Amino acid sequence: MRFDYSQSLKLGQQLKLGARMIQSMEILQMSLAELEERVEQELENNPTLETVENELDAQAAPLTPPNDIDVPLKVGESDSEEFERLEQFEEDNPDLQANEYTESKVREFDEEHRGSYSSNVDGDAKLEAMAAVPARSLPLLEQLQDQWAICDAEESFKPLGELIVSYIDDNGFLKESLENIQQRAPEMLLPPLVSGGHSSHGKPTMQHLERTLTAVQLFLDPPGMAARDFRECLMLQLEALEGDDAPGRDEIPIELIEQAKIVVKDHLDDLMTNRLPRISERTGLTLDDIKKTLMLLKKLSLAPGKRLVFDSVNPIVPDAVVEYDPDKDRYICYLSDSRLPHLRINREYALLTKDKSMEKKDREFIKTNIGNAMWLIDALNQRKQTLLKVLERVVEYQRDFFDHGPQALKPLPMLQVAQDVGIHVATVSRAVAEKYIQTPRGTVALRKLFSGGIPTSAGEDGNSGGENLAWDAIKEALRDVISHEDKAKPLSDEDLVIELKKRGIDIARRTVAKYRDQLGFPTARMRKTF
Repeated sequence: MRFDYSQSLKLGQQLKLGARMIQSMEILQMSLAELEERVEQELENNPTLETVENELDAQAAPLTPPNDIDVPLKVGESDSEEFERLEQFEEDNPDLQANEYTESKVREFDEEHRGSYSSNVDGDAKLEAMAAVPARSLPLLEQLQDQWAICDAEESFKPLGELIVSYIDDNGFLKESLENIQQRAPEMLLPPLVSGGHSSHGKPTMQHLERTLTAVQLFLDPPGMAARDFRECLMLQLEALEGDDAPGRDEIPIELIEQAKIVVKDHLDDLMTNRLPRISERTGLTLDDIKKTLMLLKKLSLAPGKRLVFDSVNPIVPDAVVEYDPDKDRYICYLSDSRLPHLRINREYALLTKDKSMEKKDREFIKTNIGNAMWLIDALNQRKQTLLKVLERVVEYQRDFFDHGPQALKPLPMLQVAQDVGIHVATVSRAVAEKYIQTPRGTVALRKLFSGGIPTSAGEDGNSGGENLAWDAIKEALRDVISHEDKAKPLSDEDLVIELKKRGIDIARRTVAKYRDQLGFPTARMRKTF
């Protein structure tokens, strides 16, 4: 084996993104709620950045660099170029230099950097707001353990019951078999199996486990907890309805509960596959009785654990608003960024950068923070301009969607918008990511207006054909066909293909089946009503 060393010269181009460019792309991709949080963090951490309190000043200085710095910040600009702007500001505002020597050097540099500038302005208001937020619900396991700890079960059952409770999953089901729990259980004080028996130490038997599980199912709330399958879960809830203190007990006839227990115990599979006539034939119940039973079962839960723990749902905050202008017969769009504070550079800090009496490290600290503040203001302005350009093009192209609804949605590739606006397609993708717009058709995801599609043909219902139809528009057409079908004779997937063809939409049966599943519609047999 031989090793050689050599030198060579290679000419090439390589794109490197600076930290600020990467952060600028992150800001473009942020939703309005995320952007609010980011701006608030910058205000807390950067002493040179401030909000414009006066409404008139805010109108004169929107989310662009204000009078202090009137040239947009360029990526890669040197510090000397950045602070030439401050010299210009000083020349344009000579009266500020005599402003009590810049507010006594901004109160001696805010009393020597007090608190590292994690500002606690309006701290009381924030604490009050935090105190007003409802407490988050405890994890399900912790709630069930608390319930079992204070229940009236015999103390000898408690250790084994705690073990069983630890195997309950997030939906409220016992996720392990009793055989596996028996193998993993340590030796413990066991309750007597028969009246007059004595507690003893040892491994729990299956009888011990069955008795303890019955106690756990009895004492835990809501009913249905610790069930091992759907049938047992429903039966536990029906048995709880028979109690005199059950909610709504007076409104449910006892005969209906008994019918439901028969159906669940012996005919649940037929019920799950919508074979109601077979249940009627085998039980002697009429179809009306079975329908009433089905309505009762729909009030029960197949995931009782979800009733104790609620998933936190973040509210949707529209990033933009689209409104119809009847005078000009067009749709206009604007950003709903009024919640964002208007930002500017603190003038006293800007002047302190020229103070030669300050220590160099303090001046550099202020310069660095002013540069960061200038970059943030410019990044916010660039985000606003980019998002508005994209929105205006989308609204113009999807005019039929706003006029007639989702069925009129046209295919719109991001590449086409990028070419029209004059930006990279990746920038369009970031601009529309996780953004919602408020429209006359409701609040919709901006990305939904971008879609592929197919050309339509002339249909039997009078469609002219030759137009392009987006995939989402095809889904809406499918939804409309299923919604207006005869529920006693629902359409099969093959029949749905035929109905869509009548509307000029020619797609395969497997595509219809895929879209039907995505829309949440079951098969024809499951949609049938009796």
